[in-house]
Amino acid sequence: MPDDLTTTDPAEVLDLPAPNEGEEGTLSDAPSANTAIARWYAVQVASSCEKKVKATLEQRAITLGVSKRILEIEIPQTPAVKVKKDGSRQSTEEKVFPGYVLVRMVLDEDTMMAVRSTPNVINFVGAEDRRAAGKARGHIKPRPLSRAEVDRIFKRAAEKKTVVKVDLTEGDQILVTAGPFKDFQGEVIEVSGERNKLKALLSIFGRETPVELEFSQISKQN
Repeated sequence: MPDDLTTTDPAEVLDLPAPNEGEEGTLSDAPSANTAIARWYAVQVASSCEKKVKATLEQRAITLGVSKRILEIEIPQTPAVKVKKDGSRQSTEEKVFPGYVLVRMVLDEDTMMAVRSTPNVINFVGAEDRRAAGKARGHIKPRPLSRAEVDRIFKRAAEKKTVVKVDLTEGDQILVTAGPFKDFQGEVIEVSGERNKLKALLSIFGRETPVELEFSQISKQN
């Protein structure tokens, strides 16, 4: 991106795919002087602050007068079910890319400043623009996502395939609360979130025996 980026409010915003890998996107790609290019960019944010950044940036875009150039802010998510220690289930959402927010915007000095100065934003995803002299690190030059990258991200979110998150890991101690092995205690040896099942070693007739159990049939022991 050239250093002399214009900050004029364009009369028209054109949503174009990002350039091919290895090419740099610039505002000079626009078809006319009154048309600017809106592309998707990935922004790294502090852990668990994705929603906070989205809400804050949406408000700042209005306050700073760049809402016509910061067009969309998305956190791609898929539905998830969290299985708690007692076997109960809680519906939630799983972020496709934790720690990142996607922003569709016209890249210029004003919009970059609006994003970078938002609390809990770390930086754009891009290439380091190394300084000509000295050992100081250069600034990150935002890299627009390719059309293929954007399609892949949003396709994954649109599939709505439920993710099962279990508060269990190998080595955890469990108590069987239902089924033919009720009241048996054991140790988790394998967790399969996709199948909503786990394997545990239960002491049956004095022998450690691997048994497959449903998540709903067990509770985690402290």
